Amino acid sequence: MAEVLTVKIREHAGKHHSRRLRNSGSIPVVLYGHGKENVCLSTPAEQLDAVIRHGSRLIDLTGAVSESAFIREVQWDTWGTHVLHVDFTRISADEKVEVQLLVELRGEAPGVKEGGVVEHLIHEVQIECPAAAVSEKLEVNINSLKLGDSITVADLKLPEGASVHGDPTAVVVHCVEPVEAPEEEAAEAAPTEPEVIGAKEKEEEGTKEQ
Repeated sequence: MAEVLTVKIREHAGKHHSRRLRNSGSIPVVLYGHGKENVCLSTPAEQLDAVIRHGSRLIDLTGAVSESAFIREVQWDTWGTHVLHVDFTRISADEKVEVQLLVELRGEAPGVKEGGVVEHLIHEVQIECPAAAVSEKLEVNINSLKLGDSITVADLKLPEGASVHGDPTAVVVHCVEPVEAPEEEAAEAAPTEPEVIGAKEKEEEGTKEQ
Protein backbone atom coordinates (compact mmCIF):
# COMPACT_ATOMS: atom_id res chain seq x y z
CA MET A 1 0.00 0.00 0.00
CA ALA A 2 1.35 3.40 -0.99
CA GLU A 3 2.02 6.10 1.57
CA VAL A 4 0.03 9.33 1.32
CA LEU A 5 1.61 12.79 1.14
CA THR A 6 -0.26 16.08 1.25
CA VAL A 7 1.15 18.60 -1.24
CA LYS A 8 0.69 22.27 -2.01
CA ILE A 9 1.64 24.30 -5.07
CA ARG A 10 4.93 26.17 -4.72
CA GLU A 11 4.51 29.67 -6.07
CA HIS A 12 8.22 30.55 -6.01
CA ALA A 13 11.44 28.67 -6.80
CA GLY A 14 15.08 29.32 -5.96
CA LYS A 15 17.38 28.68 -3.03
CA HIS A 16 16.11 31.61 -0.96
CA HIS A 17 12.46 30.54 -1.15
CA SER A 18 13.36 26.86 -0.60
CA ARG A 19 15.26 27.79 2.55
CA ARG A 20 12.28 29.78 3.86
CA LEU A 21 10.02 26.85 3.06
CA ARG A 22 12.20 24.41 5.02
CA ASN A 23 12.39 26.82 7.95
CA SER A 24 8.58 26.82 8.05
CA GLY A 25 8.43 23.01 8.31
CA SER A 26 7.87 22.03 4.66
CA ILE A 27 10.09 20.45 2.01
CA PRO A 28 10.25 21.57 -1.64
CA VAL A 29 9.50 18.77 -4.12
CA VAL A 30 8.97 18.54 -7.87
CA LEU A 31 6.68 16.19 -9.78
CA TYR A 32 7.45 15.26 -13.40
CA GLY A 33 7.14 12.49 -15.98
CA HIS A 34 4.68 10.82 -18.37
CA GLY A 35 5.06 13.72 -20.77
CA LYS A 36 3.19 16.11 -18.49
CA GLU A 37 4.27 19.48 -17.18
CA ASN A 38 6.63 19.65 -14.20
CA VAL A 39 4.89 20.81 -11.03
CA CYS A 40 6.71 22.53 -8.15
CA LEU A 41 5.19 21.44 -4.86
CA SER A 42 5.84 21.37 -1.13
CA THR A 43 4.96 18.78 1.50
CA PRO A 44 5.10 18.76 5.32
CA ALA A 45 8.56 17.66 6.50
CA GLU A 46 6.97 15.46 9.17
CA GLN A 47 5.00 13.46 6.63
CA LEU A 48 7.94 13.12 4.29
CA ASP A 49 10.30 12.02 7.09
CA ALA A 50 7.84 9.26 8.06
CA VAL A 51 7.59 8.03 4.46
CA ILE A 52 11.38 7.88 4.06
CA ARG A 53 11.80 6.25 7.46
CA HIS A 54 9.38 3.49 6.43
CA GLY A 55 11.40 2.89 3.28
CA SER A 56 8.45 3.68 1.00
CA ARG A 57 9.08 4.58 -2.63
CA LEU A 58 5.54 4.58 -4.07
CA ILE A 59 3.52 7.62 -2.96
CA ASP A 60 -0.06 8.79 -3.39
CA LEU A 61 -0.08 12.58 -3.63
CA THR A 62 -3.16 14.41 -2.41
CA GLY A 63 -4.10 18.06 -2.09
CA ALA A 64 -2.93 20.30 -4.93
CA VAL A 65 -2.59 17.19 -7.15
CA SER A 66 -3.97 13.67 -6.94
CA GLU A 67 -1.50 11.31 -8.57
CA SER A 68 0.62 8.27 -7.83
CA ALA A 69 4.32 9.01 -7.81
CA PHE A 70 7.64 7.31 -7.27
CA ILE A 71 10.43 8.80 -5.16
CA ARG A 72 13.17 9.13 -7.75
CA GLU A 73 15.78 11.12 -5.84
CA VAL A 74 16.22 12.52 -2.34
CA GLN A 75 18.67 15.36 -1.74
CA TRP A 76 20.12 15.47 1.80
CA ASP A 77 22.10 18.07 3.68
CA THR A 78 25.87 17.72 4.14
CA TRP A 79 25.47 15.55 7.25
CA GLY A 80 22.79 13.31 5.73
CA THR A 81 20.30 14.09 8.49
CA HIS A 82 17.80 16.47 6.89
CA VAL A 83 16.03 16.23 3.54
CA LEU A 84 16.48 19.32 1.36
CA HIS A 85 14.57 18.40 -1.78
CA VAL A 86 12.78 15.43 -3.39
CA ASP A 87 12.09 14.50 -7.02
CA PHE A 88 8.87 12.58 -7.70
CA THR A 89 8.08 10.95 -11.02
CA ARG A 90 4.52 10.10 -12.08
CA ILE A 91 3.89 6.38 -12.18
CA SER A 92 1.24 3.67 -11.96
CA ALA A 93 1.50 0.91 -9.37
CA ASP A 94 1.98 -1.84 -12.00
CA GLU A 95 4.54 0.12 -14.01
CA LYS A 96 8.06 -1.30 -13.82
CA VAL A 97 10.95 0.82 -12.59
CA GLU A 98 14.70 0.33 -12.28
CA VAL A 99 16.22 1.07 -8.89
CA GLN A 100 19.44 0.53 -6.96
CA LEU A 101 18.83 -1.29 -3.67
CA LEU A 102 21.16 -1.64 -0.73
CA VAL A 103 22.06 -5.21 0.26
CA GLU A 104 21.95 -5.60 4.04
CA LEU A 105 23.12 -8.69 5.95
CA ARG A 106 20.94 -10.11 8.71
CA GLY A 107 21.77 -12.75 11.32
CA GLU A 108 24.99 -14.51 12.35
CA ALA A 109 26.89 -16.95 10.17
CA PRO A 110 27.66 -20.28 11.92
CA GLY A 111 30.83 -20.39 9.82
CA VAL A 112 32.33 -17.73 12.10
CA LYS A 113 32.29 -20.23 14.98
CA GLU A 114 34.10 -22.63 12.68
CA GLY A 115 36.94 -20.15 12.38
CA GLY A 116 35.80 -18.33 9.25
CA VAL A 117 35.17 -14.68 8.48
CA VAL A 118 32.20 -13.18 6.64
CA GLU A 119 33.09 -11.04 3.62
CA HIS A 120 30.34 -8.81 2.19
CA LEU A 121 31.34 -8.26 -1.45
CA ILE A 122 28.30 -6.68 -3.14
CA HIS A 123 26.59 -3.83 -1.28
CA GLU A 124 24.15 -2.67 -3.97
CA VAL A 125 22.20 -4.34 -6.78
CA GLN A 126 20.11 -2.91 -9.57
CA ILE A 127 16.67 -4.45 -10.02
CA GLU A 128 13.64 -3.93 -12.22
CA CYS A 129 10.25 -4.49 -10.63
CA PRO A 130 6.69 -3.14 -10.37
CA ALA A 131 6.69 0.21 -8.57
CA ALA A 132 4.33 -1.11 -5.90
CA ALA A 133 6.85 -3.83 -4.96
CA VAL A 134 9.90 -1.60 -4.55
CA SER A 135 11.54 -1.69 -1.13
CA GLU A 136 14.35 0.40 0.31
CA LYS A 137 16.81 -2.49 0.61
CA LEU A 138 17.30 -6.22 0.17
CA GLU A 139 17.90 -8.17 3.35
CA VAL A 140 20.11 -11.26 3.12
CA ASN A 141 19.81 -13.83 5.90
CA ILE A 142 23.20 -15.40 6.70
CA ASN A 143 22.05 -17.65 9.57
CA SER A 144 22.84 -20.72 7.44
CA LEU A 145 26.15 -19.50 6.04
CA LYS A 146 28.76 -22.10 7.00
CA LEU A 147 32.49 -22.02 6.41
CA GLY A 148 33.07 -22.30 2.67
CA ASP A 149 29.47 -21.33 1.79
CA SER A 150 28.50 -18.35 -0.37
CA ILE A 151 25.37 -16.49 -1.40
CA THR A 152 25.23 -15.29 -5.00
CA VAL A 153 23.11 -12.72 -6.81
CA ALA A 154 20.89 -15.56 -8.04
CA ASP A 155 20.17 -16.54 -4.41
CA LEU A 156 18.78 -13.13 -3.45
CA LYS A 157 15.11 -12.98 -2.49
CA LEU A 158 13.71 -10.27 -4.73
CA PRO A 159 10.38 -8.42 -4.50
CA GLU A 160 7.53 -10.10 -6.36
CA GLY A 161 7.82 -9.66 -10.11
CA ALA A 162 11.39 -8.34 -9.89
CA SER A 163 14.46 -9.24 -11.90
CA VAL A 164 18.03 -8.36 -11.10
CA HIS A 165 20.66 -6.92 -13.43
CA GLY A 166 24.21 -8.23 -13.52
CA ASP A 167 25.96 -11.57 -13.27
CA PRO A 168 23.73 -14.05 -11.35
CA THR A 169 26.82 -16.02 -10.29
CA ALA A 170 28.50 -13.02 -8.64
CA VAL A 171 29.11 -13.65 -4.93
CA VAL A 172 27.27 -11.26 -2.64
CA VAL A 173 28.65 -12.65 0.63
CA HIS A 174 30.69 -15.67 1.66
CA CYS A 175 32.33 -17.18 4.71
CA VAL A 176 35.97 -18.06 4.19
CA GLU A 177 39.03 -18.94 6.18
CA PRO A 178 40.91 -15.83 7.30
CA VAL A 179 44.01 -15.01 5.30
CA GLU A 180 46.98 -14.86 7.62
CA ALA A 181 49.49 -12.12 7.05
CA PRO A 182 52.89 -13.56 5.97
CA GLU A 183 55.33 -13.81 8.84
CA GLU A 184 58.08 -11.27 8.78
CA GLU A 185 61.41 -12.56 7.65
CA ALA A 186 64.06 -13.18 10.23
CA ALA A 187 65.61 -10.03 11.53
CA GLU A 188 68.56 -8.94 9.47
CA ALA A 189 71.99 -9.58 10.84
CA ALA A 190 73.31 -6.85 13.06
CA PRO A 191 75.12 -4.27 10.93
CA THR A 192 78.87 -4.31 11.14
CA GLU A 193 80.67 -1.25 12.33
CA PRO A 194 81.62 1.11 9.50
CA GLU A 195 85.16 0.78 8.29
CA VAL A 196 87.35 3.72 9.18
CA ILE A 197 89.54 4.30 6.14
CA GLY A 198 92.08 6.42 7.91
CA ALA A 199 92.60 3.83 10.62
CA LYS A 200 93.15 1.08 8.04
CA GLU A 201 95.76 3.12 6.19
CA LYS A 202 97.69 3.74 9.41
CA GLU A 203 97.52 0.03 10.22
CA GLU A 204 98.95 -0.87 6.78
CA GLU A 205 101.75 1.69 7.14
CA GLY A 206 102.67 0.23 10.50
CA THR A 207 102.86 -3.22 9.02
CA LYS A 208 105.25 -2.04 6.28
CA GLU A 209 107.57 -0.37 8.80
CA GLN A 210 108.04 -3.61 10.74
